[in-house]
Amino acid sequence: MARKMVEKKIRSALPVYLAAAVFLVGSCMFSVYRLSGLLIVGALSAAAYAVADKVIRPRVVMVPAPEEPFATGEAALDEALAAAQRDLDALNTLNARIPDTALSANIDRMENAGAAILREVRAHPEKARGIRKFVSYYLPTAVKILTTYADLAASGAGGANAKSLAAEVEKNAGAIAAAFENQLDALFAGEVLDVSTDITVLEGMLSGAGLSGDAIMKPRLQ
Repeated sequence: MARKMVEKKIRSALPVYLAAAVFLVGSCMFSVYRLSGLLIVGALSAAAYAVADKVIRPRVVMVPAPEEPFATGEAALDEALAAAQRDLDALNTLNARIPDTALSANIDRMENAGAAILREVRAHPEKARGIRKFVSYYLPTAVKILTTYADLAASGAGGANAKSLAAEVEKNAGAIAAAFENQLDALFAGEVLDVSTDITVLEGMLSGAGLSGDAIMKPRLQ
């Protein structure tokens, strides 16, 4: 998922260190216990900081551009959409942790479709009501499953349950990615996507992973 990047300038800490060093050296040369000595040392330290701050250029880094807030007119829906953006960011982080190439490719599809969905909703807030189930259940549940997969992969667990979950996730990742893309298609078509079948698949995977019941995150919207 490609996010627009913007420049961010980070000022160097070296001027602060230089000013502190000048103050310490000056304290050895002038008596800082006297007001005159303290003023001289303080002035030298401030001058050192000012000069260094002008000479040492800030470091420029590229960071993701801040997202525009959602404005559907419904506070609960706006919060659910904001949570969906955090879930997409979580998918991006998870993708970097998952070594399986095929699964990673399907997560790429989820990220791309999810990002396109939120872009469309930002541009057309009236469409947000059509993706309530997607943002309140489907997306966070997919993140829940993939987080468990990534944690198991990182731990090196090789038990039967771990292998069964990994196989189930890898087997169904393409279907989950397709569901994301179907939601995007439905959004552009102005339809409300029926994700009940897909939710049944997810619930089966959660149950097999021992994540059903109280362990599963509750839908953010009723």
